Amino acid sequence: MTLVKVNNGFSKSLDGMMKDLFTEFPSAVSKTFREDVLHFPPVNIVDKEAAYTIEMAVPGFEKSDFNVKLENNILTISTEKKETKTETTEKIVRQEFSKKSFKRSFTIDEKIDAENILAKYENGMLLLELPKKEIIKAGAKEINIQ
Repeated sequence: MTLVKVNNGFSKSLDGMMKDLFTEFPSAVSKTFREDVLHFPPVNIVDKEAAYTIEMAVPGFEKSDFNVKLENNILTISTEKKETKTETTEKIVRQEFSKKSFKRSFTIDEKIDAENILAKYENGMLLLELPKKEIIKAGAKEINIQ
């Protein structure tokens, strides 16, 4: 059963299609490329009994940096991080920390209760809870013969 998947529409630009191509590589091979070049933060999707949970590792951001939007069954998580230049007399020998903008989109299906999606950011993790809709099973009904 596929619930959440990366949006792979044909209406994307060449850049968008190339990004999707590289997200399909095995995670061990493309992890550095996906995170360092394409700026996609790592994501875990967990299937729980009552909901699906999306866990996104995004340290260094503030809660106000994120934009989470659901439109036409496309859940989009993005951020715009503007890097500011500061004048300093210190000489940086090595700089590995970066706070780059990103945009990730996921397609959700009709089994998700879209009205009750929750998002929370704490300790460098963006957590989204996508509750599952209750499936009402049709019960047996006795029909009288007239």
